[in-house]
Amino acid sequence: MTYDLAIGDRAYSSWSLRGWLLFDAFGIPVRTRSARLHTDELPDLLREFRPARTAPALRLPDGAVVMESLALAEELASRHPEAGLWPADPRARAVARSLAAEMHAGFGALRSQCPMNLRVSYDDWPMTAGLRADLDRLQEIWAWARETVGAPGPWLCGPYSAADAFFAPVAGRVATYALPVSEAAMAYVAAHLAHPSFRRWRATGLVDGADQDSYARSQPRRPWPGPEPLPARAVEEGAPENALCPYSGGPVTHLLEAGGRVFGFCGRLCRDKTVADPLAWPAFAAAWGR
Repeated sequence: MTYDLAIGDRAYSSWSLRGWLLFDAFGIPVRTRSARLHTDELPDLLREFRPARTAPALRLPDGAVVMESLALAEELASRHPEAGLWPADPRARAVARSLAAEMHAGFGALRSQCPMNLRVSYDDWPMTAGLRADLDRLQEIWAWARETVGAPGPWLCGPYSAADAFFAPVAGRVATYALPVSEAAMAYVAAHLAHPSFRRWRATGLVDGADQDSYARSQPRRPWPGPEPLPARAVEEGAPENALCPYSGGPVTHLLEAGGRVFGFCGRLCRDKTVADPLAWPAFAAAWGR
């Protein structure tokens, strides 16, 4: 059974992040195909996913195409009930579905004024009435979910669910633009930034393709507020400890150095995404003994 998922730039495509998390965060294998936003690449890719017009778009093993991330969540939940995309408890499940639906349809000011850019973090972002209203509404429904469900832990409805995946791009926006939210809301954002799947997505987005200039802003920059990666660097020479790439199993062609040790990978992207955040990748962390 093979799923094919079309996505846009990992650093910038918030819709694609949601769709991909519905696989990676729930242990569902998927074959990902990416294309750059605002170029001919994405329309060309989406022709293979007709009639989809935007990413993410999913082609099922039987050839049918699923469009829109909310439809992806429901279809995957029906095909993989064991994965737990929606909470098992009926009350929590109703809350989670309500949250995902509102996120899917709303928050226009946040989306338009704070486009997702996981490569930077800014200070002194200007606040507007519409953006303030969206932030207030987010905090209201997050608090409502916790009060209604009453589950412990960092997520809204108990264990990590599709509702949380839908808010992952919001966490990225709060981090990128240093948006003012309550202490409780910031703790929820921090949980997203530390989530292993989010870290893998962002690490790949940091190195996959050139910057999209249309997302650059003039505000002063600050360090990314998520977990600080362990230091690693790309190197041209050295004797790698491994003969095969920890991800593909292919022969080693590109090297990195971390903690005085050299490891090899099958290509630039495999190496560079690991340099960006070594411990986000379980296969590499195991080889490194971390």
